[in-house]
Formats: sequence, structure tokens, C-alpha cells
Amino acid sequence: MSGPPIATVLDGLATTAAGLGAGEVAIRQRRHGPNRLQVHRRKPLILQFLGRFANPLVLILLFASGMSAATGNVASFVIVTVMVVLSITLDFVQGLRADNAVDALRMTVALRAQVLRDGGEIALPVDQLVPGDVVRLAAGDLVPADCRLIEARDLYVDQAMLTGESYPAEKAVAVGAAGTGEAVDTVFMGTSVISGSALVVVCRIGDDTAFGRLGASLTSLPPPTAFEIGIRHFGYLILQLTVFLVLFVVVVNVAFARPWLESLMFALALAVGLTPELLPMIVTVTLSRGAVRLAARRVIVKRVAAMHNLGAMDVLCTDKTGTLTEARIALVRHLDFTGAESERVFRLAFLNSRFESGLKSPLDDAILGYRDLDVSGWTKIDEVPFDFERRRVSVLVADAEERLLVVKGAPEDVLRQSTTYEGADGAILPLDAAARATLDAQFAALGEDGFRVLAIASRAMGPEHVSAALSDESALVFTGWAVFLDPPKASATAALKALHDVGVAVKILTGDNERVTRHVCGELGLPIRDLVTGDELQAMSEAGLRARVGKVDVFCRVTPQQKERVLLACKASGRVVGYLGDGINDASAIHASDVGISVDSGADVAKEAADLVLLDHDLSVIHEAVIEGRRTVHNVTKYILMGSSSNFGNMFSMAGAALFLPFLPMLPTQVLLNNLLYDASEAGVPFDDVEDEALRAPVHWDLTLIRRFMLVLGPVSSVFDFLTFYALIHLFGADEALFQTGWFIESLATQVLVVFVIRTRKRPWASRPAAILAVLSIGAAVIGAVLPSTPLGPFFGFVAPPAGFYLFLGVAVVSYLTLVEVVKQAFYRWLAPKVTRSWVRRR
Repeated sequence: MSGPPIATVLDGLATTAAGLGAGEVAIRQRRHGPNRLQVHRRKPLILQFLGRFANPLVLILLFASGMSAATGNVASFVIVTVMVVLSITLDFVQGLRADNAVDALRMTVALRAQVLRDGGEIALPVDQLVPGDVVRLAAGDLVPADCRLIEARDLYVDQAMLTGESYPAEKAVAVGAAGTGEAVDTVFMGTSVISGSALVVVCRIGDDTAFGRLGASLTSLPPPTAFEIGIRHFGYLILQLTVFLVLFVVVVNVAFARPWLESLMFALALAVGLTPELLPMIVTVTLSRGAVRLAARRVIVKRVAAMHNLGAMDVLCTDKTGTLTEARIALVRHLDFTGAESERVFRLAFLNSRFESGLKSPLDDAILGYRDLDVSGWTKIDEVPFDFERRRVSVLVADAEERLLVVKGAPEDVLRQSTTYEGADGAILPLDAAARATLDAQFAALGEDGFRVLAIASRAMGPEHVSAALSDESALVFTGWAVFLDPPKASATAALKALHDVGVAVKILTGDNERVTRHVCGELGLPIRDLVTGDELQAMSEAGLRARVGKVDVFCRVTPQQKERVLLACKASGRVVGYLGDGINDASAIHASDVGISVDSGADVAKEAADLVLLDHDLSVIHEAVIEGRRTVHNVTKYILMGSSSNFGNMFSMAGAALFLPFLPMLPTQVLLNNLLYDASEAGVPFDDVEDEALRAPVHWDLTLIRRFMLVLGPVSSVFDFLTFYALIHLFGADEALFQTGWFIESLATQVLVVFVIRTRKRPWASRPAAILAVLSIGAAVIGAVLPSTPLGPFFGFVAPPAGFYLFLGVAVVSYLTLVEVVKQAFYRWLAPKVTRSWVRRR
């Protein structure tokens, strides 16, 4: 079944090959909306806010307080509702600010398309495209919408994500079939241009595209990181303990014939207070804070959850060019078989690079920038585009005298297809064993001197040859070498050392040969314990690769599939692996890594697959990103350690109080107020500093550490709660109101001030907290202490405590913090899990 001609398509879209005007674009944007998939659109703010009330504990609490109002206790209902709304609003606002900050950063590296508008060509974010827009595509681009071809030159597209095809599909301006796999004149949203170029008209955008119709199967979120899984497991642990506590408190109070509704509200308020409902906000704000700090270092975090993997990363795999070298590749020589400078070699290399329409490499730019040649007498007939398996590109060209297939590529692959060579006098001679040995020696010598080399070859074709095919790349005539220099980057040595010092091993995965790579590593002082070539890798089993990968520092002459194999082998051995790449050939490795990193100047497919995008191609910023990742995880862990130990201690205290007190130890509204002030004090945790010592090693999510910390430090909190109970009853003769007031003050003070002890493994006075954390924590404790003596106190059931209570409070809090410090030091010395880092034994 054939589709309509392109002229009919343009008429149907009311556009032309010159594109749309701004006025028409504005009309169509209002009609069609942004070019985005539905799954990527945020819910309206009101729905996001109301969604925060979906917590079952919150809903039950509001229901119970509503029943309380129905029985006449309207004040309790109002206070509970206000407390719940304030707490949820705090969470919502902080989370929204964090999300907006990350979105703003992500937009700075949003994919852009070259669009024809108002008679000119401009780069625009792809979400601004409308049906009828005309877009120019080149190698490395992601197709931004479903489009029909207007023009195409040697266009090959990877559409495996839609069709499952293992090889790129060739596209051409022809009447195509309607099916996705058969439409040779149609390109689809989300596919990528492997080689060639095209001019296309946008037909369908967003959810109307083939990609959008496939739905969630193609737009599902990536699998959760170890950090996300750990947070979830921690939440389950706290939830189980909280449910047990609620049931226990309700049963005990009913058994003692206390008012069941008040007991239920108390238990539910306690559950809300003990549940770390602030955890999602703390995680979001902390990770987004890290992303904002990285943006100041010109690193854009596209997926904030990757910040944990960044902190845990202990292996970084990277290409050599542009990372360890300057990426200012220059053509320095063009040599024939004898090693002499040859104009013939340069001319053939120039013809190949000039007429190649596929993926332009820096080597092509170096050839074309070396010197301009007049090739107006030559015309291009066809080409066989570059691919990473053949590692060569062939262009069929002709002038008035001859028709040539000019081949340029990796020396090993070009020489394998050559049977003769061109002598200094132009004579064609057989490429026998002796001649091959001469060329091998030349190639080796150039590599050992640090030069990159391309082999140049050709083959005379008859006038009847009107197309080029893979089969034509045989019986080639070797002509000579194009020799390039890419000097090592001055900053790379310091960057490699900095990464090594913080426990990150660097492995080089490059398409270059081993001699060039050894030379660069030697210049940078990077030791090579073991080196594996692509051919050796091809012969290895998966088990053999996993056994060897830990000791290999360099992989040379590797294909994109082999890069992915190396990454998966590293991950299988228990390492957290990052990959830095910027080309089409790096996309699969970026996707397979734990931390995918690309650069802003990289191919669209590489940037789309990446978690981080560097605005500067500099290895030193990776070190800074690693440190920032570790800082964010440490700050989240601070909140969890403090919250879990305090919550577990409160569980003990509540269970004990419910057994011997004839009244509730705290009113439901007091529990919620305590929780609100505590949450407000912890809003400063994402901004806290982390000691340098804690940043020197990869940091992994450790639920075992958290569980042990909770079980050890929680009872310490309960000891002082029971001490407060005793003091209130026997020293101050407290009635119900004074008891509830006194415990509210003591509970809040110990909860918020213990952060100064728990936030560091050092002595508290040896590590200064962030100013905002100190102000919020001390402020919450002060508010809790003075509130009962203010006119607002009675609204919450408080009474003014006697002056002697505050003296007791000061002694109790100081004693509590001192004991926590003693237990903390003993815990980290004797009870903390001993995690052996494999990176310690690396060198």
C-alpha cells in the first residue's frame, strides 16, 4: 500500500519546503499543544497538592477528627486540620521548588532541532515543533516527530526501538508503505539518524506519533537505583513498626476503658508523627540541591536519582579523545608507501571527507581544514556510510577521466581489504608479505610516537558502476597514511589523580589502536596493568571477561557492542560503573551504565541516554560531580539516621506510657504540632555541609547500618523520655496538662537538637553545621519551649511549666546529647557494618 506523494503531503499540511511563518506556528501551537508525550507532562498543581493527602494515615486522621467535631470538639478538628495542611504544604512547596529547579536545569540541555522558519534556519527545542514544520536532520540526531522526507542523502536510521530491526534502515524519497517497518520515506519520533542527512516535514507530534501510540512500554521510567530501593525498604520498615504501635496503643487504651475516639486520634496522630512523611521531600530537595550545585560547575543533571549512583561510582569508563586528549585533532602528515609526503594521499583523503555525507568525525574536520583543494571537477555518485563494525567509509566519485571508489578507515580494516599498493612512481604493486610487514612497521612506529592514523585506499571502477556496495570494498589499492596528532590534555593528569584519590578507577574504552593509547597513557602517567584489544575481547566468554575485567585498564579497538559488554561485566562484578561518551557509538554504553555521562556538544542519542550532561568536556568536572553525589547521599542519610533513631525511641516511650499513665501522654494536636515543628527544623538538612573525610570513598546506601543505628540509639532516647516522665510526676507533681506540656517540650528539644551530634562522625564541636540547619533546629526547640507560656498555649492544651522544669530540661538535654555522642562513637567503632571496598585493593 503506497502513501501519497510528498507534494500532496505538503499541501495537506498547508506548508511548503521552506517551512512555516511565526504567525502560523503560534496558531498551530495553540491547536496541537507541545510536542511532548503525555507521560512526560506534569499533573496540574492542584492535583499534585491534593495527591499529598492520599496517605492513608492522613485520611484516617482527618476522618477521626471529623468524627470528633461531630461529637462537639470542633476546636480539636480545626487544629488537627490546620496542622495536617501546614505539614503537607511544607512538603509540597519544598518539593515543587526542587522539581522546578531541576526542570529549569534540564531545559538548558533539552534536545533541539534545526527548523526552517520565516525563510531562515534556527535551532529550537523539539517541544516547540508543530505539524507542517520543516526540519533538517543530520547524523547523530534524534528524529523529533513523525516526518515525511522532502530530501535525503544516504540516510540510514536506527529504528530498532519501534521495529526490532537489528540493522539501520535505509530511507529515501519514495512513495512508501503505511507500515512502520516498510515506510522508506518516513522517519519516526525517537529513532536516530546513523548516517546521511535529510530535510523532512513534521506530520505528527507528541501522543499522535507511532512512538506515542506505543505508550508506556517505550516511555516507562528506568529501573530504580539502589538508593531508591533502599529508601523504599526503609519506608516499609518504619511502616510496619508504626502499624504495630498504633494497634498496641489502641488496644491498651481500650483495655483501660479510656475514650476510644480520643485514643484512636492519638494513635493515628502518633503514627503520622512517627512516619517519616518528610522523607520524600528531604530526598527530593537534597538531590535537587546537589543538581543545582553541579549546574554551577557546568554539569546538568537530567535524572536526579542518578546522584546516588554518582556518589557510589567506583569505576569510570571513558573514551580517550576529548577526555584525555585535547580533541584538537590536526592532520600533520600524509605519507605514501615509502614514508614520504604524498599529495596523492592527501587528495584522496580530501575527496573522501568532502563528499562523505554520513557521520563527520573530528578526523574529517582535520582533513578538510588542513588545506582547501579544488574538487569542482569531481562529482559524487554514491557512498557506503561508515559503521562501527567495518570502521571505514567509501565514497564513489568521478571526474572527466576516472571513476574511483575512495576508502578511508582504520588501518587494520582497510589493509585487510587491500591486495595491492601504489608505489612512489604511481605503479601498482602486489601487497605481499614483505610489503605488509613494511606497512605494519610504519603503522607501529607512528602509533608509538602518539600519532593517530587512517589508511587511504582506492579502487578504479568502470563507467557502468552507478552505485556503491559493501562488496565493492575489496581488491583495494593501498595508497598511504593520513597522520593526525591529538595531544594529551594538560588537566587530565590532575583529574585522573583526583579520581584515584577518591576511589574511582578509570578504564579507557577506545576505538584507537593500542600503541597510540599506550603513548597517551604514558604521557599522562596513567599506569596500564593490562590491555585488551577488540579481537581478544571477541574471543572471550562472559565468565572470562568478568574474571579479567577488574585488572584491565585499557580496551582498544572496541566496537559499541563490546563497550557495552565491558560495562555489563564490571557491573556483574559488583562495581558501580559510569560511562562518559559523546558519539552515536557511545549511546548503548551510556544506557547500560549506572551513571551515563555525555557532553553538550555530543550526538543527540548520546545526550538523550545520559543522566548527566557536561557543558565542558573536562574530566576534572567528573571528580566534582562524584563529590557532589556523595554529599547528597550523606545528607539524606543524616535525616534518616536521626529520624529513625528518634522514632524508634518514641515507640518505646509511647508503649511504656500507655501502660502506666491514666491519660494520654500527649494530645493528638500536640503530637501533630511536635511533628510539624520537627519537620520544619529538618528542612535545613539538604543544605548541610559534609566533612572532607566522608567524601573520600564511594558511599553506598546501607540499610543494615540504618537498622543497627536505630536499634542502638533509639533506646537512648527512650531512657531520657522515661526520666522526664519520672521527673514530671515525682518532682513536679504534674497533672495531665503539665505532663503533656513537659513531655512535648522535652521530646521536641531532644529530637531536633540531636542532629548536631548525629550529622557527623566527628565530635560535634569539630564539625560546623550549615547556618540554616542550626537556625531552624535551635529555633524549633526554642518555639517548643516558650509556646506553652504564650497566649497560644491553651489552644493546644498546654500550661506554663514551672521555672524548675526548664532547669531540669537543660540538664536532661545536655546529658542526652552527651550520652548519644558516647554511644555514637562506640557504635561506629564496634557495631557499624564493616564494608570492604573493592577499590581499596585496586592498586
